[in-house]
Amino acid sequence: MVTAAAKESGFGRVDELAINTIRFLAIDAVEKANSGHPGMPMGDAPMAYVLWRRFLKHSPSSPAWHNRDRFVLSAGHGSMLLYSLLHLTGYGLSLDELKNFRQWGSHTPGHPEYDLKTGIETTTGPLGQGFATGVGMAMAEKYLAERYNRPGHDIFDYNIYSIVSDGDLMEGVTNEAASIAGHLGLGKIVCLYSDNKITIEGPTELSFTEDVGKRFEALKWHVQKVGGNDLEGIAKAISAAKEDKQRPSIIIARTNIGFGSPGKQDSSEAHGAPLGKEEVRATKERLGWPLEPEFFIPEDVLKELRGAVKTGEALERQWKGLIEKYAKDYPDEAAELKNLLEGRKGSDWASDLPSFTPKDGPLATRSASGKVLNAIAKKTPFLLGGSADLAPSTNTILKGYPNFMPGSSGRNIHFGVREHAMGSILNGMALSRILVPYGATFLIFSDYMKPAIRLSAIMGLHTVFVFTHDSIGLGEDGPTHQPIEQLSSLRSIPNLLVIRPSDAAEAAVAWREALTHESGPIALILTRQNLPVIDRGRFAPAENLSKGAYVLADPLEGDPEIMLLATGSEVHLALESYEELSKRGIRARVVSMPSWELFERQGEEYKASVLPPHIKARLSIEAGSTMGWHRYVGLDGEAVGIHRFGASAPYKTLFEKFGFTSKEITAKALALINRDKGLYLDRI
Repeated sequence: MVTAAAKESGFGRVDELAINTIRFLAIDAVEKANSGHPGMPMGDAPMAYVLWRRFLKHSPSSPAWHNRDRFVLSAGHGSMLLYSLLHLTGYGLSLDELKNFRQWGSHTPGHPEYDLKTGIETTTGPLGQGFATGVGMAMAEKYLAERYNRPGHDIFDYNIYSIVSDGDLMEGVTNEAASIAGHLGLGKIVCLYSDNKITIEGPTELSFTEDVGKRFEALKWHVQKVGGNDLEGIAKAISAAKEDKQRPSIIIARTNIGFGSPGKQDSSEAHGAPLGKEEVRATKERLGWPLEPEFFIPEDVLKELRGAVKTGEALERQWKGLIEKYAKDYPDEAAELKNLLEGRKGSDWASDLPSFTPKDGPLATRSASGKVLNAIAKKTPFLLGGSADLAPSTNTILKGYPNFMPGSSGRNIHFGVREHAMGSILNGMALSRILVPYGATFLIFSDYMKPAIRLSAIMGLHTVFVFTHDSIGLGEDGPTHQPIEQLSSLRSIPNLLVIRPSDAAEAAVAWREALTHESGPIALILTRQNLPVIDRGRFAPAENLSKGAYVLADPLEGDPEIMLLATGSEVHLALESYEELSKRGIRARVVSMPSWELFERQGEEYKASVLPPHIKARLSIEAGSTMGWHRYVGLDGEAVGIHRFGASAPYKTLFEKFGFTSKEITAKALALINRDKGLYLDRI
């Protein structure tokens, strides 16, 4: 309800109607779908309304305007809160879409899914992800502002607002992200915490009794408390948060889940199920809302909120005028920025990619990756990143470039030991649609990042995940650090491009693919141990990596009798076995398969030329789980891999003990050929 103090400050009848409109659009949509979460929108409508009506800088007719404020509904289960606001303020989300909530093909799914055309900034739902993604959005704003803004030309100047729940703050990723946000002093972050003290299982006191305010104060955040229905108090708190430029802010709002429901307010029953017809009726009667029609929107509410369209258009025109003046005053910076704003990242950096030959000597692909990054850094201002406190091991430092720190926003980011937050932050930066962020850690710790990687793939973001120490080849650190199932796990994620190069030359091409592949995230899988650079004068060029798989070596004459398929460091084992088989008069083909995903995008004719269907003797070689390999080796082939955890020993010892030697591979190849001589009559 609107208090007397709120009325004196400018809040009145239309504001109360608008808040209840948001509530009942959510209630009616959930009821019609017979599925959803009505309680959160009912309780959070007041603070969301104040934010959108008084503070949010946005342009509904141009949802992708680069200098808009970002709104993240981290508590994504309350998606109808967002959909209601988007419809009411004039985004391309019709009332029919609200009525089609949670149905096939609608733009109003159960949890918000990234869709800039309708104003949805990021996919949320897995709790904590929205909060952490927002930190990445703020880091992108900081980097872009410091690189391109000039006195009197604030090209990038926007805030990141989010609504978070008790569940969000329980998730570990939130604490990781809050920690780095406080350390960096990201003052453009304003979180509205819906402290309704209810979770699915009941009151939060069952599992969550910490002092959230003190926790965030310890993390160097600006903390305020306010009543969830105190419109003026909420407005003052948001204003104070915006004024604090040195600290991120959290506003702890004491809200009431299911506000207005006589039987379900402040109850877990209001969380994740429709209120039911009788309770809907009782709630409408209690709040003085018409029982009919459903999805009722008062005309004066719609008129008031649709004013956001003209306001936004005016703000965007003003910004475009600023851009024009900027182009005159700072032509070089403006030219670079124009290309990035229009999605053109150029390709001149590709000419700086280093080339590698056998004369360079053995080189780990992680080291080759580091050389590539530094070679192209000058011409890729959109590229920035770092590691989870592993830069010396992952080779991801851009030498000669400053660090991203409090008071500065260089291109080297020190994420600390926070893999999960790093993944989410990368997503937030990629959502700028300007920057290409990368983050590195050991492949084994990709497990810590899986939710963020998965969301990146769902959203199709241009994010680069760099995973080094890719097998038992990392050696003495033992089974806790040696990835076995991680590679097959990453390959199982739809829309994630996984590339495991075999040598330095393939690593360079892999980075080229990573920077030009814009339809989803990329995972680069790199070695710790040194590998010889393959003689490309004798064998096929590394450029073929772009096709995902290619014939690296073939018999001098005649059809192959057996194919050896391998990725990464194991390609060298395949080549050694190829040489031994050739000495024995056996015709072998070696196929380098750095990326299954790229290979599957090729035409059937090309795929058949690499893996001819009539050649049944196929042996795959990869120092990890064999899951998925039978797709390529078939029922007549064999997959050589690892089906147990690793061990602590020097890496050469480990490869020997686990059967990854040319002698063992050759023996398996011979056994495979001789297993059914009826298939190979020309050998008898």
